[in-house]
Amino acid sequence: MMFRHAIIRSHAPARAATRLPPSVSSSLSSLSSSLPSRSWSQSLQSSSSIRCFASSSSDARPSRNVVIVGGIRLPFAQTSTIYQKEMAVDLQRLAITGLLAQTALPKSAIDYVVCGNVIQEVRTSNIAREAAINAGLPSSIGAHTIAQACISANAAICTGAEKILTGHADLVLAGGVETFSDVPIRLTRPIRQKLIGLPKAMKKGGPLGGVRHMLRGLKAKHIGLETPAIANYTTGEVIGVSSDKLSAKFGISRQEQDEFTVRSHSMAQQAHDAGWYDDEIVPYKGSRVENGIKGDSTVESVAKLRPAFVKPHGTHTAANSSFLTDGASMSLLMTESKAKELGMQPLAYLRDWSFRACDPWEELLLGPTYCTSQLLQRNSMQMGDVGVWEIHEAFAGQILSNLSAMASDDFAQRNLGGHKVGDIDMDKLNIKGGSLAVGHPFGATGSRLVTTASRRLQDEQQRFALVAACADGGLGHACLLERYDG
Repeated sequence: MMFRHAIIRSHAPARAATRLPPSVSSSLSSLSSSLPSRSWSQSLQSSSSIRCFASSSSDARPSRNVVIVGGIRLPFAQTSTIYQKEMAVDLQRLAITGLLAQTALPKSAIDYVVCGNVIQEVRTSNIAREAAINAGLPSSIGAHTIAQACISANAAICTGAEKILTGHADLVLAGGVETFSDVPIRLTRPIRQKLIGLPKAMKKGGPLGGVRHMLRGLKAKHIGLETPAIANYTTGEVIGVSSDKLSAKFGISRQEQDEFTVRSHSMAQQAHDAGWYDDEIVPYKGSRVENGIKGDSTVESVAKLRPAFVKPHGTHTAANSSFLTDGASMSLLMTESKAKELGMQPLAYLRDWSFRACDPWEELLLGPTYCTSQLLQRNSMQMGDVGVWEIHEAFAGQILSNLSAMASDDFAQRNLGGHKVGDIDMDKLNIKGGSLAVGHPFGATGSRLVTTASRRLQDEQQRFALVAACADGGLGHACLLERYDG
């Protein structure tokens, strides 16, 4: 099977504001009703849809279909709550052991481990390797860690797929982890530099020389701590501010954002209550509860919160923004032949993926639109061909801005070569809740999205799923899954 990979390009910023598609606004305004009924579309039967995955006759290498066999996550939790005493490496270790226990996978079958992690502990900078060893995997199994902001786990999964496609591995564990309960907090740079030079100063002048070294040139502003900032390094802008500005550009109202937020919490709570996540979440200390879900949220209650980023008239609040989250996830990828050899039933094929970049000053979180457009065009598909959508909800305004861009003729003409992506059927989008409700551990979310999408394909008997996510730096990702029927 021949797979074609994405080319990272920059794009000019969109200049015209675009209203939210009527279909989205209509869906959001009906929150008083229960969970929307899903449309069970027929599987694609046209030869053009199937041909997009056919192998090239000139390719002498045997086909190596990549399949998603399973995936799990620890319960995602608000920071400084249940995982307060755990290091990130411990959470990733628990995700690995949880996946092994769920799938009964022999450790000897694993060829490689790839994990995403954004805010790194210096002692475990290659957290994939440390977690793998501490999970009891053979020391001969290689591992590396990827940092690509909020799409780190997506990058880990696609890296694993590339190893499989090139014949460098038959079976890969890929996932990610994040904890905000134990972030690296540093002294200011002037103090750090003085401490680095302190041993030399003391060697020359003793303790008194050390004191003189530390005090020489020291200013009051140098005394303090540096904590990780959720801001873009190049632009210097806080991500929430960027998203708030993007929402203003696309005309996304505060009410629309609050309605989408309540939708996410309501659907996540219903999925948990129905036990849908029982096969996806590995209990931590006997519990699968994800404590960020507010199933009793109402539009009226979240409307009371004040703007959190652009004050006083911004539209982003603590409620319609994803919260700081601790958690870990892991996905199991292998060749289709390896799954048959091990007697495992895959959930989905990983068919194609896209990583693209856009202008971080104007379109920081608009990557999903560009990636979705590229993926659909490359595989000769339309929006209606996709029966399951899982799109990362960093902010309600961010995802609604992307939906608006996808549905905009003007945006398509300016940025997508005239190829409009189209309107997403809201009854197919994030119907088990999303990051606004379950949370967003930066390094782990991508694996959660792929696992949920793969399981939904089987549950809803849809043919294709599309996963998409934005990331700091103006990066974006999308991948295409196909239900496994073998």
